[in-house]
Amino acid sequence: MTHLDPLLERNRTFAETDAHVGLTPMPRLGVFLITCLDGRVDPAQVLGLELGDALVMRNAGGRVTDEVEHEVAFVGHVAETMFGDDAPPFEVAVVHHTGCGTGFLADDDFRSGLAGRIGVDESALAAQAVTDPTASVRADVERLRRSPLLPAKACVSGHVYDLDTGRVRTVMPSRSNRPGRDGAAAGGG
Repeated sequence: MTHLDPLLERNRTFAETDAHVGLTPMPRLGVFLITCLDGRVDPAQVLGLELGDALVMRNAGGRVTDEVEHEVAFVGHVAETMFGDDAPPFEVAVVHHTGCGTGFLADDDFRSGLAGRIGVDESALAAQAVTDPTASVRADVERLRRSPLLPAKACVSGHVYDLDTGRVRTVMPSRSNRPGRDGAAAGGG
């Protein structure tokens, strides 16, 4: 028996339902969440999401990287291809959390060991540490808002999930830095 076997059994139960039938690639709620891969930060649980409600991208720290920018551009392109000028607006919500394991990247020895293991520059790893989730979510939201890859109908917001209270706090309300667009255009506020 592997660690995955119980999950595969759960999948057999899920497959017997109709929950997966009729879903489209674009999320019902018009939200693309970027959050941490930490098992304590499951957006389905924390935000009450159901299958098809939102797009979810998870990485260490929920940080906005070049790859994340590319994925946001991909989603915008899919929407434009599927719907043309009628492409629905969507909100990219960046969610960092307290007690993030990427805080280990602030430790010189840990960072040096990881840099050697994966063959990257230590300074790049240091920049990924989430030691102050409010500050890091602000930096990531600003990065996305400035990105030339941000789709025309996308707005960006930033939030912090507190592991102790279970509450998500909005740090930066939904909006874009592009002229003529704001959170209201993307269904945010």
